[in-house]
Amino acid sequence: MTAATVVELLGLLDGVGIEAWLDGGWAVDAALEAQLRPHDDLDLVVRLSDVETLVGVLASHGYEHVHGTAPGSVELVDPDGRQVDVHPVVFRPNGDGAYVMEGGEIWIYPASGFSGLGVVSGHEVRCLTPEVQMLCHTGYEPHRSSYDDVWALGRRFGLSVPDEYRSPRETYPVRTD
Repeated sequence: MTAATVVELLGLLDGVGIEAWLDGGWAVDAALEAQLRPHDDLDLVVRLSDVETLVGVLASHGYEHVHGTAPGSVELVDPDGRQVDVHPVVFRPNGDGAYVMEGGEIWIYPASGFSGLGVVSGHEVRCLTPEVQMLCHTGYEPHRSSYDDVWALGRRFGLSVPDEYRSPRETYPVRTD
């Protein structure tokens, strides 16, 4: 998933009135205003009510719905293998976004997280705030790219790194390239 493709897809969605917030690796890179690593997918948070339209728009551009159904996550892939993971939310009156995870648990994206802005390939984009991105990186066994993402966010924005990323950090040294 290239930066150019991210910008193109966000433009398509904006063109039909769908607000989408970057999540995952591209959200980290947008907040840092630099691409730190290659990405195999694009994670988007969108309103549940926009999922059907989003699937239709991406289908008209070669993406096929391959997994999941709303209100849970939905995965789409194009013929070149570029994957879009859609995380539908229902906004509560206080602005929190409620997302139905696999297994039926509800994950809450705090309202404050939707005020994030970042830059991808010179284009301003909506993304989850760095604080909420840190929150999204908790609750699972970290992998290499998660370590790099979390430490980069912590350094740039002065955020506390969650405990699960403090050890064994030496196993996953932060990349400097």
